[in-house]
This record gives sequence, C-alpha cells and structure tokens, in this order.
Amino acid sequence: MDINSQMEIIKRGAKDIVTEDDLKAVLEKSAQTNAPLKVKFGCDPSAPDIHLGHVVILRKLRQFQQLGHTVQFLIGDFTARIGDPSGKSATRPPLTEEQVRANAATYKEQVFKVLLPEKTEVVFNNDWLGAMTPHDIVKLCASHTVARMLERDDFSKRFRENIPIRIHEFLYPLFQGHDSVALGSHVELGGSDQLFNILVGRELQKDAGQTPQVALTMPIIEGLDGVQKMSKSLGNYVGVTDPPNDMFGKLMSIPDTLIARYMLLLTDIPEEEINGAAMEIWWGSENPRKFKVRLAREIVTFFHSLAAADEAEAEFDRVFARKELPSDMETCKLPCEEMPAVELVFASGLVATKADARRMIRQKAVTIDGEILDDEMAVVKIAPGAALRVGKRRFIRLDIN
Repeated sequence: MDINSQMEIIKRGAKDIVTEDDLKAVLEKSAQTNAPLKVKFGCDPSAPDIHLGHVVILRKLRQFQQLGHTVQFLIGDFTARIGDPSGKSATRPPLTEEQVRANAATYKEQVFKVLLPEKTEVVFNNDWLGAMTPHDIVKLCASHTVARMLERDDFSKRFRENIPIRIHEFLYPLFQGHDSVALGSHVELGGSDQLFNILVGRELQKDAGQTPQVALTMPIIEGLDGVQKMSKSLGNYVGVTDPPNDMFGKLMSIPDTLIARYMLLLTDIPEEEINGAAMEIWWGSENPRKFKVRLAREIVTFFHSLAAADEAEAEFDRVFARKELPSDMETCKLPCEEMPAVELVFASGLVATKADARRMIRQKAVTIDGEILDDEMAVVKIAPGAALRVGKRRFIRLDIN
C-alpha cells in the first residue's frame, strides 16, 4: 500500500500525532528497508478485564499490524507497582505482585481478541526496569527538571490545589519513556491522557541517540451513559468477553449522539457512510435505531461471528420490539414462597443493593410476568416459573427451593 493510503488509515480517529511528518518518514523508511515498524503500547494491568474503551487503541494497533508492522504489547508489571495518576486527581494505588500476575494473564488472553498474535511481541518492563541500579535511576532522573514534570496537566493541577505529589510519581513518565529506549520503538500509542508520558519517551530516545518515536494518541470514549468515560467501575461498559446478546443489547442502549463516534473508533465502516449516518441522525430524516443496529452487528460480528450477530439481533427484536421474554433466562431459586418486594428483587441478583431495588421499584421498572411491581412494602407471593424483569435488559425466572 502506498504511504499516503497508510497515513489515511492510521490517522482515522486519532487525536494527536506528534508529528505527522515523522510518521510519514518512518513509514517511508520501513517501506524502503522492508523492515516493519515497532509499534509500542504499554498497559499497566490495573484491572483484569478489557472493554471497548481499551479496544479503541487495540484496533489502531491491529491496523498497524495489517499494514505489516509489529506491535510491542508491553505489560507494565514493574510500573503497575508504582501507580500513575494520568489525568486523575490522586495517585492510582500500586498493585501487589500477585495482582499484577493475575491481571496480566487475563490481559494477554483478551487482547488477542483484537490483535494478531503472529505480529505481536508481548514484553514485560520488569525485565529491564527491575535490573536498574540506583545509579541508573539517578541518571534517568537527571534528564528532566521538576518544572518540566509540572507541565503535565494532572501534576500542575494538584500542585496549584496543594494536593500532595509524591516524588515516586515523577518516576512513572521517566520509566515509561525508558521503556521506549529499551525497546527501540518507532511509534507509541496511548489514550489522550498519556500524551505527556509518550513525549517523554521521544526526548529520552533522542538523548540516547535513537530516532524519536512518533506519539499517537486515541480519544477516550464515553460509556453507555454518554457522559462519563467507559469504565467497569461505573457500569457503563461493554466487555470484550460479554455474550453476544448482552453486547448487542448494551450497544442498542447508547445515546444517539454516540453512534457516529462509536462507528468511527470501533468499526471499519467507511467514513463516508458514518458521516451520512451522522447527518441523517442530526436532521431526523432516519430512525437512529437503524444505525445502532448497524453498529451493534459490526461489533458483535467482530468479537463473535456473523451468525451470533444475526441471533442477537433476532433476540433483541423478540424481547424489546415484540415484548417477549428472552429465550435463555437463568433461574433463581428463592428460599420461600412469599417475600417482601425489596428482598425479592435483591435476592434475584438483578440489582447490586437493596437501595437499587427500592429505586427500581419506585421507578416502576420492575415487573413480574408483565405486571408492574410498584409497592416496595408489598409482600409478593411467588409463583414458580414467574419471570422477573428489572429495567430494560435484566430478566430472571423465579423458582422455590
């Protein structure tokens, strides 16, 4: 593929490229020498599960692989034990060695749902950072000033607000930058909150006599609520291991304003089609549901199969369009035939707390066999086989022990 075509693929959806001229130069050199680029992505295993927020970057890495380049998937088993604020107002808590190992194993398993294994090198930064002597670390620290570190937005904000910054936190971007020196990376990808750290890598590579890596960042996408960033802790996420029906249903629930953004960052749908969909949604000339189905089918097909997407769409229509019950409901066995409404909803496992149960009942979002349960004080007589529904997508069949 010619260089300009490669540039268009790489630039799609990107937030920052430092610099485009450097990117074009390394692509041209790669073509001339027939040597693939080393494209680095560092990931601290701070949580064990990967969701579509992570997939935005993983898809860009996959595009590099499809263009013939090699991904250096770096698991930060050393840096995860330091903690990195990266846009947060407080330090991310460091992990134990056991947590790092467990999360890293899950990461390795899940990333290959997107990345091509034969074009991926999995590396661990403890291999070189763990071997550094105190002299090596002091020398690394001498490469940057405190003033330079305070240029990072989260550090400067905390400094202005008199929120403590621990000295070890300044080491994080230096260690991340040193990773690029150790690996000889040509390009480094990250979320937009990682731009400062990636630029540190450019500077350290230059000091080491290497060609400075290209910094490429991707947007951090909003979750299903359309407001806060996608996060498992906020419950507004789609996991890469979600079953097809769950994945499809969650994507059908996103606000209309996210449809084009998700299409651009999470699918290969042509940009012309995405722009057309965005205009039709804006003017109200087409029902947004049509475009949500297109989006959901693309993502379910990628992570599962075309047949799974067909089945998930049919199930969604059956449950939400025709108001029928899901075909694969689980069964919850209850200890007695009568239970207070709040206790029943909580015992079903469809809500996390009794407060959530009360809230859903008050919102008239709970039904039993289609009948609304709106009295949180009511004592409910349970018929074996009855279908309990909480909200739009949570169902379970009730039975008695």
